[in-house]
Amino acid sequence: MGKIIAVVNQKGGVGKTTTAVNLTAALTERGKKVLLCDFDPQANATSGLGLNKRKVENSVYDVVVNGIDPKEAIVATKFGDVLPATADLAGAAVELITMSEPSHQLKKALDQVKDQYDLIFIDCPPSLEMLTLNGLAAADGILVPVQCEYYALEGLTDLMNTLRMVKKRINPRLEIFGVALTMFDGRTNFSTQVAQEVRKYFPGKVYATAVPRNVRLAEAPSHGLPVGAYDKHSKGAIAYNAIADEILKKL
Repeated sequence: MGKIIAVVNQKGGVGKTTTAVNLTAALTERGKKVLLCDFDPQANATSGLGLNKRKVENSVYDVVVNGIDPKEAIVATKFGDVLPATADLAGAAVELITMSEPSHQLKKALDQVKDQYDLIFIDCPPSLEMLTLNGLAAADGILVPVQCEYYALEGLTDLMNTLRMVKKRINPRLEIFGVALTMFDGRTNFSTQVAQEVRKYFPGKVYATAVPRNVRLAEAPSHGLPVGAYDKHSKGAIAYNAIADEILKKL
């Protein structure tokens, strides 16, 4: 049975979707069966693996709100399977509130396909609200991307408080699966200092490899490709491949 990992940070622009997309592709390339569940209304993870989010037939919204079988919505790509999102998901939070067990609708859906995958990544929206709560309720663990910049640790206290609340009231099995340092600039002392602070904050949870600032990493999504397919020799591709190997060792 697969492990479900929610990629979460309520701060935007920290490399959350980039991390979800590129780890899905890197682990798929290593022979693992991986599903990327796009649970962000921006649907960037959907387009990041080459799907046109405006032409999706069935989406994760149809699964959690309309009760469609998740197998009918999952799309296979050469970079991994995708449970795609569309802009409709923006209204799902309001509709979920009217349901019984509003925070467990995504869990109910993913439980139907969990045994078909080695890993399921959930790309959560950059906020701590109903969609993210669904992601946390469904997950076995969280992967937190943290940018190596000023304000990096700001908000982590809120995230940890939410994690403790979810663990106590909704999902007792939830744990920190890993922390990925992103947007690392080795030329500055500041990036190194932030990395040190994050490692102190999450002892034993931070991946040894930090993802650098990288032009190819930024360009790849506009081509609908993970960075490993866009430029496998780029520093971004090398970093995410190294983190994928760390995850495989942990598993």
